[in-house]
Amino acid sequence: MPGETILVVDDERNIVDLVKLYLVSEGYHVETALTGSEALRQYRAAKPSLIVLDINLPEIDGYEVCRIIRKDSQTPIIMLTARTDDVDKIVGLEIGADDYLAKPFNPRELVARIKAVLRRANTAANERTANPMISIGNTTIDDQRHEVRIDGRLVELRSKEYDLLKTFAQYLGLVLEREKLLNLVWGYEYFGDTRTVDVHVAHLRDRIAGSDLQVQTIRGTGYKLVLADAVGE
Repeated sequence: MPGETILVVDDERNIVDLVKLYLVSEGYHVETALTGSEALRQYRAAKPSLIVLDINLPEIDGYEVCRIIRKDSQTPIIMLTARTDDVDKIVGLEIGADDYLAKPFNPRELVARIKAVLRRANTAANERTANPMISIGNTTIDDQRHEVRIDGRLVELRSKEYDLLKTFAQYLGLVLEREKLLNLVWGYEYFGDTRTVDVHVAHLRDRIAGSDLQVQTIRGTGYKLVLADAVGE
């Protein structure tokens, strides 16, 4: 919402100034950085609500900046980059980016995506307060701590893997189309390739091995989460 702080990180001053101009006009407070090292300093000092992060940065690239931030924070991150290959997009999302926008871009689209990601982040925060715990079989999802435990053992999940599991749990037993999962997990204004969902599901399956929960593939449609006891019924 307006008044929140956005950190804009790009090594091109004209892009930083352009994005800042649009965001300030929408009522946001904007901090900026031109290098990866400066980005980390500004992130720690300003505690922004969202980060717009370029990949090709001097000193520390955007991927590493994202990894470092994700070690202790779920601050939303939108990757802004000249790289358009699917591999680059998937890597960015896998390490914890919430969205991905390629250059050249329309500043109005970037602002719309920022609003969508912030809206989802604020909604998720409210949900964590209202429904802090989901327990199914031997698996517990603690939304206050952003933790998943299987038989009491802590399971390490990346941000989007966690969001994906929580979404599946909220729709236990129901088939979710790939497009719906993109909307629910990445935000309804996320214009991503549905293969992103397949990649994250594959990783999630590996992470929750040993859980009573299983992610089933519904060929040609999507996925559903079921209890192991329900498989084959």
